[in-house]
Amino acid sequence: MKVLVTYYSDTGNTKKIASAIYDAIDADKEIETVQDAKVATGFDLIFCGFPVHAHSVPSKAIDFIKQLPQGQKVAFFSTHGSQRGGQLPKQAFEHAISLAIKANVLGHFGSRGQVNQKVIDMLLKSPEHKAWGEEAQSAIDHPDEHDLADARKFAAGMVAKARN
Repeated sequence: MKVLVTYYSDTGNTKKIASAIYDAIDADKEIETVQDAKVATGFDLIFCGFPVHAHSVPSKAIDFIKQLPQGQKVAFFSTHGSQRGGQLPKQAFEHAISLAIKANVLGHFGSRGQVNQKVIDMLLKSPEHKAWGEEAQSAIDHPDEHDLADARKFAAGMVAKARN
């Protein structure tokens, strides 16, 4: 089995999760940023990670996702300042899945990640975004060891699913 772990990371959060996923894979594997992963062919499974930006997939990851080949098995992962299972990361995964219309999406995993303080300050100044800014502040120590352990479990589960 040949696996590609690819990611886009602004602050290093998504890179930490990508590394945990990569380390958990017991197969022929590669790890690259989405900017460097020019061709996404010849892999039995592709993990694709990104930070959630404004409820969505950041533009730097969109082109990579759109070019996934027909039937390509893919598993998405993201980092975000929201609580796991919150509305913002769910919307980002829905966006990613809609971009990968030719691919076979096996699953997705979200992890909290520290948000840039400038972004938090901006949110806190805006009445309509203040609650989100307060929530994002609580992600300061993430991804933590529990998040990384969960990412490794996710990776093992997706590899097992891809083999079936």
